[in-house]
Amino acid sequence: MISFTVMAITFGVVFLAELPDKTALAGLMLGTRYRASYVFAGVAAAFAVHVALAIAAGSVLTLLPHRLVQGVVGALFLGGALILLLRKPDGDDDGIKQPEDQSFWKVSGAGFMLILVAEFGDLTQIMTANLAARYDNPVSVGLGAVLALWAVAGIGILGGKTLMKYVPLRLITKVAATLMLVLAGFSFYEAVTG
Repeated sequence: MISFTVMAITFGVVFLAELPDKTALAGLMLGTRYRASYVFAGVAAAFAVHVALAIAAGSVLTLLPHRLVQGVVGALFLGGALILLLRKPDGDDDGIKQPEDQSFWKVSGAGFMLILVAEFGDLTQIMTANLAARYDNPVSVGLGAVLALWAVAGIGILGGKTLMKYVPLRLITKVAATLMLVLAGFSFYEAVTG
């Protein structure tokens, strides 16, 4: 049976925890370059997988090797920052590729893989597992968590589209690359000290 109270509690907790997280940054960057619907499809699928894993595994996710997860996340952020910094400008001032140059599977697959790896063992995944164990209502917790994660992703992706109207893509790219380098540094620090 679905409990709207449990869904609302889960939504609120997960939404607030995920809002300042790296997901919004990832969605923002992908949203500035590709069709929002393609990006959202991949990101939403990855979050659905994460929530399903959290619900199925319960608190077992907290037993994953934290150092390894943080090391992989750090490497991904470092790689993403380097790609942004070293990529030659394509001369497309608005940063949005023409529809014929975008493949749904390529764009959604990139969003899926980025979120799938970067969010594995993340705080919100562990929180979802803990909430599922606490309330013993996996469907309500799962729905609340996935809707919260989708909401944050949507805000990040649409934020990227809106930002493009006012700020040049090159500046957004440099800021995003810098933030990714900082996040990579924090992840490597946690991998070494954790």
